[in-house]
Amino acid sequence: MKIIITGGGGFLGSQLAAMLLDRGELTGSSGDQEPIEEMVLIDARFPMPQNDPRVQQIVGDISESNVIDEAIGSSQNISIFHLASMVSGECEERYDDALRVNLDGGRNVFEAARAAKGRPRVVFASSIACFGGAAMATPVSDLAKQTPQTTYGMTKAMCELLINDHTRKGHFDGRSARLPTVIIRPGKPNAAASSWASGMFREPLNGETCDLPVRRDQPHPMTGFRTVVESFIALHEVPEERLGDDRAYGLPAHQVTPAIAGKVLTELAVEKNLSLGQVADVFDPHIQAIVDNWPTAVDGSRAVALGLPEPPPLKQIVEQYLETFGQAE
Repeated sequence: MKIIITGGGGFLGSQLAAMLLDRGELTGSSGDQEPIEEMVLIDARFPMPQNDPRVQQIVGDISESNVIDEAIGSSQNISIFHLASMVSGECEERYDDALRVNLDGGRNVFEAARAAKGRPRVVFASSIACFGGAAMATPVSDLAKQTPQTTYGMTKAMCELLINDHTRKGHFDGRSARLPTVIIRPGKPNAAASSWASGMFREPLNGETCDLPVRRDQPHPMTGFRTVVESFIALHEVPEERLGDDRAYGLPAHQVTPAIAGKVLTELAVEKNLSLGQVADVFDPHIQAIVDNWPTAVDGSRAVALGLPEPPPLKQIVEQYLETFGQAE
C-alpha cells in the first residue's frame, strides 16, 4: 500500500514517517495488515533527503490540487495523513493565506481522497483551537460547541466538518485527531501562539533563555510528540464500525503551567547534572489574548475508549525529547 503524509517534512510529519517505516505495515483497503511499499511526503521544504527507497519527497503547496494528485497517482490502495497547515500566529496575521492553505488545501486533499479508488482512510491533524470563547467548560470535551476564536481554529473546525460529511457520503473513511499543544518541538521557536510551550522546556535544556509571553500560572493542555504520532497510527487502525457520526476525537493531555514545567526541569537537572538556562517573563498581551481563548484542560476519554494512548508523565516526555533530539551543543 501507499502512505501519503502532507506536512511530511515537518516535526510531526517526519516523526510519523519514521514510525510508520519502522512499523512496516498498516490496515489497507482489504481490511487486513498490508506492507507499506510506498510513502509520499509532501511539504514546502525538507530539511534533509530521505534515504529509504520506499520514500518519495514532493516539494509543493497543498493549495495546488495537482500536488496531491501527483502524490496519489494511479494507486488503488492508499491511506492519507493530512498534517500540513499554517500555524496559529501565522493564520491571525495572514487571513487569506490561512484560508488558501488550511481550508482550500484541506479541500484538495479531501477531494483527491474522494476521487481515489478503494475508499481510503484519511487521518486529519485537527486542534483544540476548534474550541474557544467565554462559554467553554473546563475541561473541554468532544461534545462542546465549537466556537473558535482564532482563524486557525476556524479552519480546523471546518475541515473536521468536511471530513464528517465526506465520510457520511461514503467518499472516504475519515478520522480527525484534535491535538493539544505538542511538546517538545526541536529547533527554533515558530509562529505558533503556543510556541512558548515547547520553548519553556527546550531553551533552558539548551542553556539558553526562554522569553515567556504568558503568565507563569497559565494552564495549558500539552502532550508529548511520541504520544501524538502513536495516536495518529492508532486512530488510523480503529475499525470503522467502532466510530460514530462524529469522527473527531480529542486527545488526552496534561494540564501544564510554566511553573509546573520549571519544577520538572529542576528535578531533571539535579538527576542528570544539567545546566539550565533561564525563563524570562516577557509578557505579550497579543499572545496571552489568543491563549486565553483556548481550552485550559481537555477531556480525552472518547479517544482513550478507542484505544488511543494517554501521555506519559511530563518528566518522561522531557526525557523522550532528550533521547530523540539531545541538547544543543
